Amino acid sequence: MRKDLLKYKVAFCLLLYCCLFSPELLAHTVNYSLEKAPAQTVLLYYLQLGFHHIIPGGLDHILFVSALCLLSNKIKTILWQATAFTVAHSVTLALSMKNIIVVPSAISEPIIALSIVFVAIENILFSQLKAWRILIVFMFGLIHGMGFASALNEIGLPPNKFYTSILAFNGGVELGQAAIILIVFSSLVALWGKKTWYRKRIVYPLSAVIAMVAGYWTISRLFFN
Repeated sequence: MRKDLLKYKVAFCLLLYCCLFSPELLAHTVNYSLEKAPAQTVLLYYLQLGFHHIIPGGLDHILFVSALCLLSNKIKTILWQATAFTVAHSVTLALSMKNIIVVPSAISEPIIALSIVFVAIENILFSQLKAWRILIVFMFGLIHGMGFASALNEIGLPPNKFYTSILAFNGGVELGQAAIILIVFSSLVALWGKKTWYRKRIVYPLSAVIAMVAGYWTISRLFFN
């Protein structure tokens, strides 16, 4: 029985190795212009690319992260959600770029828009962080990671610098998200979060606007793209 278990372990390790390092799976677009560039140049290029994908290029991601910040006036609540979102999209970004997970943008983009609608409406209905909200944000983060991968695949990755470029891009995305959180928290939550009228005058109208914009995107991406 131990021999059979050992065989299964070996088979699993071989399968995992093939999934992670098989050339056929590394079928992402190749950026030959950076093939001979030093690692520092590649790092800086993809770091900036990731940041610019969020600010100013990712309005849908800006609205999603902003909506996460509006649920509560507690920084801990924001950080819990941001962490779940970060872990999730980092996983699917890497897996999508290796073609282990392949979801057409025609599917992922409407879901991304719908995820914004969902969290915005939740902000109106609830004022406290629930455990299932963390799970839902994590699940939506998986979809957003596929969206990041789709954008990154348009530029491509240089040969032999897969991990450097993808980690740099993801780092740029995180910096962009951190900037959004800082702006929203400092300009709204920190200033007026403890006011009795905060939810009525700030959270409700902003969340409603975010939900309407994202609802329009959802319909547009489903039926007119």
